[in-house]
Formats: sequence, structure tokens, C-alpha cells
Amino acid sequence: MSTRMRFTIWRPLATAAITLLVAAFLTPAAAHGAPRESRPVYSYENAVREAVWVDTGLDGDSDGRTDRVAVDIVRPREPAAQGRKVPVIMDASPYYSCCGRGNESQRKTYDAAGNVVRMPLFYDNYFVPRGYAFVGVDLAGTNRSDGCVDVGGRSDIQSAKAVVDWLNGRARAYTTRTGTTTAEAGWTNGRTGMIGKSWDGTIANGVAATGVKGLKTIVPIAAISSWYDYYFAQGAPLYDSGPDWLSDYVDSPEARAKCAAVQQKLVDEAPRTGDLTSLWTERDYVQDARKVRASVFLIHGLQDLNVRTKHLGQWWDALAKNGVERKIWLSQTGHVDPFDFRRADWVDTLHRWFDHELLGYDNGVDREPMADIERHPDQWVTSAVWPPHGTRTVTLRPSTGVQPGVGALGLRKSTGTAAFTDDPRLSETEWAAQLDTPTPDKAGFVTGPLSRDLRLSGSSQVTVTATPTTATAHLTAVLVDVGPDTIRDYAASGEGISTLTDRTCWGASTTGDSACFRETAAKAADVGQTVVSRGWADLGTYADPGKGVPLTPGRAYTLALDLAATDHVVPAGHRLALIVAGTDRDLIDPPADTPTLTLDLSRTSARVPLVGGADAFARATSGAAAATPDGRSLDGVGTPRHTYRIP
Repeated sequence: MSTRMRFTIWRPLATAAITLLVAAFLTPAAAHGAPRESRPVYSYENAVREAVWVDTGLDGDSDGRTDRVAVDIVRPREPAAQGRKVPVIMDASPYYSCCGRGNESQRKTYDAAGNVVRMPLFYDNYFVPRGYAFVGVDLAGTNRSDGCVDVGGRSDIQSAKAVVDWLNGRARAYTTRTGTTTAEAGWTNGRTGMIGKSWDGTIANGVAATGVKGLKTIVPIAAISSWYDYYFAQGAPLYDSGPDWLSDYVDSPEARAKCAAVQQKLVDEAPRTGDLTSLWTERDYVQDARKVRASVFLIHGLQDLNVRTKHLGQWWDALAKNGVERKIWLSQTGHVDPFDFRRADWVDTLHRWFDHELLGYDNGVDREPMADIERHPDQWVTSAVWPPHGTRTVTLRPSTGVQPGVGALGLRKSTGTAAFTDDPRLSETEWAAQLDTPTPDKAGFVTGPLSRDLRLSGSSQVTVTATPTTATAHLTAVLVDVGPDTIRDYAASGEGISTLTDRTCWGASTTGDSACFRETAAKAADVGQTVVSRGWADLGTYADPGKGVPLTPGRAYTLALDLAATDHVVPAGHRLALIVAGTDRDLIDPPADTPTLTLDLSRTSARVPLVGGADAFARATSGAAAATPDGRSLDGVGTPRHTYRIP
């Protein structure tokens, strides 16, 4: 049945016999009329718990037999006994044994027969009693699966795609890892929704980009859309390690013994130069957005400095271009699951989303506003569409200001230059704090105080023409809201949340699998400025974003830096600023040299998506008195910690 016709089954039918037939396929709560919500009418304690191993058709570990991935299943017992089939919610993950899921780092546990006892997170506890099966897939090379982890490549994606195929009768599974007894998925109707945070959500993106039939919806949380953009920003390395480190981090002991060739490929084909290779092209899901059949409910923290919001911006734009049904939540947090920043609303919305997408219930979730956006800690607004109607890209231009070293930002093209010297000891936090003070490490440009609110919504781009003094140079561009505010402290250890000791329960529990989880609260900070969007690049990629070359000192180069997507309101009385500088400490690695760069302001600009376009900017800045810097530091959040971030 077409997803666009999924509600026709609930129309009143002509005869009692047909009515009874249809009722047999509904949950008990649905038999007396068109259902709007699945109810917890099935026993979680008595649910079927089983494991199968799905053949991926690949031999990633080169042991002479095709890899099988372990699939742990929890499903309600009653529907199968009554001859009814259920949809599937799936989380395919590399973390089920090595590292854990959720803020309590839960891992799968098993009974003596090898069947799952505890499935991490609340999905099975909540949805199995409501008539869904939950499936937890160990990616190839992890936990109880064969094969090798290839960090978003063919093996990772096929690990989950093969399971969707099996659920729809197109692939083979076995009751054991090495045996010959096959297993059928006769208990499901094949309608599958994938969900997961970070790497798990990335797999959902990648599987959707294959166009696999049967995958009806995905819910990617803080997920990668292109693995190159996880490790590099236009040639500038974001981390001092590559995908080989990440693969080794999650590989099972068996995989480590067999997967040396895969590990070496992840080294050889992912050079630290930042050049775009075929390895990265294989792991770019944006290029295949045209194949996506599933609807997408996307969640991302606007201050996520792990999976940075470039991932959400480019994926969202590609989905929109291809007419994919979609919904989005944008929080003020860093790399945080919505279960930990908006729990009750999240569970309710996710429940209605899956009911609509997998059960076909006409509950209105598809007619609600497309976007939910957090403006202040725990204060949310909605947008009918995202970015909002009336959003236009506006070209803002830097110029010299009333005080030497402190520039202005407006609509008019100007002349002149601004210079700075890369200082790898400093970050965007320090630059923004000294925005009103001339410092040698940055070039800053700022509007006067706004006379009305100005909303940025979408992805920006900054074009610079810069002359370096050395053969290597990295650039950073950031947009800053200058003014007092209370925001989530995304730079602190909880990335905007504090985990409490009290627990709340979301679904049914068993002795081995509790549905109760520690509560959280917003962790806020009072600030004088907020960085709202960022972008980085190696100036050596000026001619080709996929390949860097040495620079000629004294020659001018023009480069466009992509800034991460955002949705932020700069309130009346605040100022909007653009900062251009070198190494952003702990967010990109420094170049080999320590360059001084001179910007040609006549050929430098920022293309910013503003609700209301250029007219809105002109109104907000008309008559605004020029700010008189007083030299005070503009406090922001702390400098983000340098850690080995894992998606």
C-alpha cells in the first residue's frame, strides 16, 4: 500500500464481514473505530525475545564466508498468536557491547540461551506493549556480528539494509551465527522505522539513501550526513585522528583479529591532508538524497560540536529539494538526545510519529508545524515550515569601523583591509570576548545595536579574499550574537544538561530491563555573547574544495567557507557580528605554519539567511547608533573541551 494512501484502510466498509476482517489487523483499541493512538495492551514481560543472524552478502573480514550480523528482537507475543503482523522500530548500532547507549551507557545483556534480556534505551519498553517489534542490530564487526567496521561505508550500511530486506522477505537469516537453519520474519508486515543518535542515526541516514523498500521513516538524532564533513572542514582537519581510530574503538575482539586490511584502508584512503578521496565519496549520503523513500524526523543540537550542524543543514536541504516528507527539532544543546532535554514531549511526539508513519494512524502529527526550535532553556517555539517562508539570503559586507581594528558590518560594499595572525592558543570564545577590542589574532565586524529582532534561519557562507604570509593557512569564520542572554551551557560536560538522581519510567519493565531512567535538567549560563554559527577551511582548497595545495606567500586567494546551519534570533538591542580568524582552538587543528593573513574587505562578504531578507536587516539596523566599545570582555560559555569525540 502506498504511504500516500495509508489512511484509506480506515474508511467505513460496506459489510460487517469486511469490517471484522479489518478489525483483526488492528490493535484492540482500534477495533471500534479509526485509531488515533496505539495503546499498551500487550505484555512486555511475556514478549518474544529472540536472535537471528542476517546474511549481508559481504565478506568484509575475508574469511571465505559471507558476514552475518546479529539481530536481537523483542516483539509482542499476542499479535503473532492471533495471526496479526506488526511493524518494526530498529536501532542499528556499533555500541551495544563496547560503549553503551544513553547517558547511563547501557549495553545489551543476554540470558543463558543467548536471547536479549536488556535492550538499551526505552524504545522496546515503551513501544513493544503498543504493538511494535523492536530490533537492535549489531553493526558488522561489533558485538556478536561477523565482518568489519568500516565507519559509515558499505559494510556499515549493508549491516542494517540487509535486515530491512530480511524483514520484507528479500534476504536470508539464520537461527545461529554459523548454522544452516534459516529464520523467517513472518511476524512482521515489513514496515520499518529506523532511529538512533549519532553513529546509529548516521546509519539510518545511510540506509535511507539506498532507497530500500520497506523503510518507511527514519529518526536521525545528531547524525552524520557525510563522513568527510565529520573529519574535515574543506580540508582543515577537525580531529587529530581518522576513521581507523574510530573503527578500532568499536571493533569486537574477533574483528580486530581479522580486519587489519580494512583498518589499513581507512588509513591509506583517508589522508590527513584533507583531500577528498573515493573513501569519503562512498560515505556521502547527501549525494543520494534523491533515492530516499522514507520520511525523516530530524533532531539536532544547534551547539553540537561533535556532529556539527553542517550535517543537518546539507541533509535537510537535499531532502527538501527532493520533496521528502520531513520534520525537525532544533535544541540549544550540544550532542544530546531529546530524551535528555525534552523528555515528556519527545516520547509523546515520537509515539505519534511512529503511529502515523508505521501504523497509518491519522493523528494529525503530519499537519503540525514542521519545526520546533528552542529559543531559551526549555522555551520552545514552532515554525510552520523550516526555514520559514520569507527567508532570503542577504549579503552582508565588512568594513573598517570608527575605531581602528574594530570593523563594521552592513549592506554596503567597502574598501580597505584587515589583518590578523593565526594564534592556535585562542578559540572563538576568546575572539568573541574581545570583539570590541583590537587584537592581533582576529578581524571582527559588528553592526550597531539592532532596533528590532533579526532572525537567522538556515546555512550561511562567508567568502574571503585573503593574502597569506606562509605556504599554509587555516581560516575560521563565526557569526556572533553580541548581547546578554541566558543559554544552555553547551561547553560544559553535559553539553547543556545536568543529569539528576531521580528516575522516571517510560514503558514497562522486567527484572532484567528497567524502563526507568535518570531525569535531567537544563544547565544554563548567563553570557554576554553567543556564537551562533561556525565554519572552517584550509585556504589551500581555494580552487578545489576536495584537494589542498601549497600557497604562494603574498598572493591573494578567494575562498568560500560554509557555515553551519542555525536558527537564532538576535534580539533588538543586541548586535550581529562576523569574526574571521585562523585556528579555532580544539575545533580544528592548526596549519603547519603560523601565517598572518590580510583580508581584502572589498572582496569579503557573508551570505546570511535572514527571515524578511535584506529589508529586515535594513529595518533592524536603520538609525542604530554605532556602538562605542568600552573594552570590557564579553563573557561567553567556556572553551569547548578537547576530547576524543565519537559519533
